[in-house]
Amino acid sequence: ASHRGAAMTRVAAMRGVAVWRIAATVSCAMGLVVPGRVSQRVVMTTQSEMDRRAFVGGAVIGATVLVGPPASAAKQRVVVAGATGQTGRRIVEQLSKAGSVEVVGGVRNVEKAAASLAESSIAVRGAMVQKVDAISAVDLVHLDVEKDSIDTLATALAGADALVVATGFVPGNPFKMDAAAHAVDNLGTIALVDAAKKAGVKKLVLVSSILTNGPAWGQENSPGYQITNAFGHVLEEKIQAENYLRASGLDYTIVRPGGLKAKPPTGALKISSEDTLNSGEISRDLVAAVCVAAVSDPAASKKVVEIIEDETAPPDPAPLVKFS
Repeated sequence: ASHRGAAMTRVAAMRGVAVWRIAATVSCAMGLVVPGRVSQRVVMTTQSEMDRRAFVGGAVIGATVLVGPPASAAKQRVVVAGATGQTGRRIVEQLSKAGSVEVVGGVRNVEKAAASLAESSIAVRGAMVQKVDAISAVDLVHLDVEKDSIDTLATALAGADALVVATGFVPGNPFKMDAAAHAVDNLGTIALVDAAKKAGVKKLVLVSSILTNGPAWGQENSPGYQITNAFGHVLEEKIQAENYLRASGLDYTIVRPGGLKAKPPTGALKISSEDTLNSGEISRDLVAAVCVAAVSDPAASKKVVEIIEDETAPPDPAPLVKFS
């Protein structure tokens, strides 16, 4: 029988690389501090299963040592930077349901992220309220766009076929927003672009925003641009990162959503070309769906798309994402 609050850590030795896996119920998750470059996997299990596998060795309690081959090389390895953010979490969740994808969440704190991803809750993040569901399984790697060097970031991205960048500063202290937006949405994204090139990543999908390039088509005085850019001049920071990516030589897709909402879609997905939308909202679920499609769709190559919901049409439970 299953018991709530149970947790187990599995340790797997694969070709000399330690892979720590954390198992947890929705109500409880446990992590370990692991030196070096490691990953953690959040998985669901039962108390009886843990009891059968109980093992004590060194500093690891209640763990099982498993030896086996690495994941199939045929799977596409996709790293999601900002995996615990509101949009990043949804991207991870949707990617993890695709059997042909090996999903890796890039996070600043692996231990904390493992616990967070194993829980379902309502969370307040900055000025936003977030409803999050538990994610059953995902590998995690340390990735800090503000503090890590290019070499460190490239090491975290080693072996990845694609990188989805869903990082973004969280509005908070009004006296620090400019610096935070510059560090994350500008320099942080640029660092990831450089690291992706160094690691041999083939595709980069960047979550940006509509009106990022607003001044180029006369939208600098529009309400949408003025309101959004008031938070750390974030649109000015994002456009610099976008331009850097476009000139990098990497294959890319830049996804510019409208105002983000945490609730499920209430309208149909509308995909538009760049510099065409100056208003509108969209569910983070749909943003994630577009990013997931962009990872492998050749039609999304080197494109900038803007997305909102068309409230005049009903939402599609399985939206068709078309880039052409």
